[in-house]
Amino acid sequence: MSNGFSEREKGFESKFSRDNESEFKTTARRNKLLGLWLADKMGLVGEEAQAYAMEVVKADFEEPGHEDVVRKVMVDIKIHDLDISEHLVRTEMDNLLLVAKKQIEDGV
Repeated sequence: MSNGFSEREKGFESKFSRDNESEFKTTARRNKLLGLWLADKMGLVGEEAQAYAMEVVKADFEEPGHEDVVRKVMVDIKIHDLDISEHLVRTEMDNLLLVAKKQIEDGV
């Protein structure tokens, strides 16, 4: 009886681990897409755009949640004097999360 429970417990742990990994990948992809979206608004292209996108990804490691990303990009938006509101950034993040999830599911 305990063997069945142990196997079921391992199954739940495995699923939990996969789900966490998937969520991490999706969030990182969303942040990269957000960085590329903003890089375009800032006039960055090529390697500069990719480098900026990675800065946005890295910003998410400062604290749990996505407020660190919002803070980072809002500072950058102000520095570049862009007419982009925090509300628009958050809306874009929501939209890009769906895009990122679809891309990962499709293996893109």
